[in-house]
Amino acid sequence: MMKKIAFYGKGGIGKSTTAANVSAAFSKMGKKVCQIGCDPKNDSTRLLLGQICRQTVLDLVRDAEDDIQAEQIVHTGFNGIKCVEAGGPEPGVGCAGRGIIVALEKLKELEVLNDEDLVLYDVLGDVVCGGFAVPIREGYATDIYIVSSGELMALYAANNIAKGVKRFAARGEVRLGGIIGNSRNTPNEHALLIEFARRLNTKLIAFIPRNVIVNKAENNRQTVIEYAPDSEQAQVYRNLADDILKNTELSIPTPLKFEELEDLVASYGNQD
Repeated sequence: MMKKIAFYGKGGIGKSTTAANVSAAFSKMGKKVCQIGCDPKNDSTRLLLGQICRQTVLDLVRDAEDDIQAEQIVHTGFNGIKCVEAGGPEPGVGCAGRGIIVALEKLKELEVLNDEDLVLYDVLGDVVCGGFAVPIREGYATDIYIVSSGELMALYAANNIAKGVKRFAARGEVRLGGIIGNSRNTPNEHALLIEFARRLNTKLIAFIPRNVIVNKAENNRQTVIEYAPDSEQAQVYRNLADDILKNTELSIPTPLKFEELEDLVASYGNQD
């Protein structure tokens, strides 16, 4: 049975880096993987393709090509991973969320995802825009993971995403799989993320430490799994992929009020 996963989180929190490394780890387990970037920057699959994706779903739709073929929008990346970028409008023109809707409808029409073991959606920002909520709302993804650091605004975005998951869980199969901590070395960050996850009625499924090897791999347009497969950081991503595969403790989240969130962050940030 296909596992349908989505990574959400605040812009710039490291979703795409995490998603690409997890996809690479899945592929090394022998899984057939497709990663779908839902961001107009087209950069979700860069580390898997070794370059920015040059042809997105929206590019083809916008050019009014009547007979779009699957091979035009599915690009083969590291270790055979299928890579798709939804794309978006030109800067300052149109709605990026609407672009995601059109792109996912086209992928469904072309039956691109029928043979995969895992599909991973890498989704821009939080779910304040209806377009970015499409992977959840329309059932494209059922297992939601939120990438966050211990910074207040990252946690604020994570809490908003949890509100969206709760809303859609009431009428479908979508559930929260956990929080993925992507460290920014804030005070007591690990403990804070554990407590934040507990209050959300979920768990901290991984805590990814800051490591310069990630930057070096990105500078070489590779995942850590490819660039430094024997490194401790690569093992962190492999462990996360394995934990996601085995995760059966998905939940309906219980979001915090903003004042509760502020107090929580302050209580950990002010500790010695």
